[in-house]
Amino acid sequence: MSDPSSQQQQPGRAAHLGGGWTGVKDEGRRMKRREKNRVAAQKSRKRQTQRADQLHQACELLEQRNRKLKREVDSLSEEQNFLSEALRAHEPFCPIMHCSFTSSSLQPDAAARSV
Repeated sequence: MSDPSSQQQQPGRAAHLGGGWTGVKDEGRRMKRREKNRVAAQKSRKRQTQRADQLHQACELLEQRNRKLKREVDSLSEEQNFLSEALRAHEPFCPIMHCSFTSSSLQPDAAARSV
């Protein structure tokens, strides 16, 4: 069995449990502190919810922008394919591609120097 002398009370605990005006004041402070904490917790949860809503809206906007950019990439890829095919079709008939001029002789400065 446990020895009663080994069980010591914490200082001030007896006064708290003793009742009287001190107990009433402590209880009032405790209630105020609990109410203040409850209000702070509500505000914190509200801020957290608002932040989550903002992040959700930002996510939606980014997803919309991403879809738009993907459509633009697809459109530009189609245009590139079309232009590449047009260039391939034009190359056999292009006089510039088959002439003996170098690319530097096609520059306006080079043509002016040869005159």
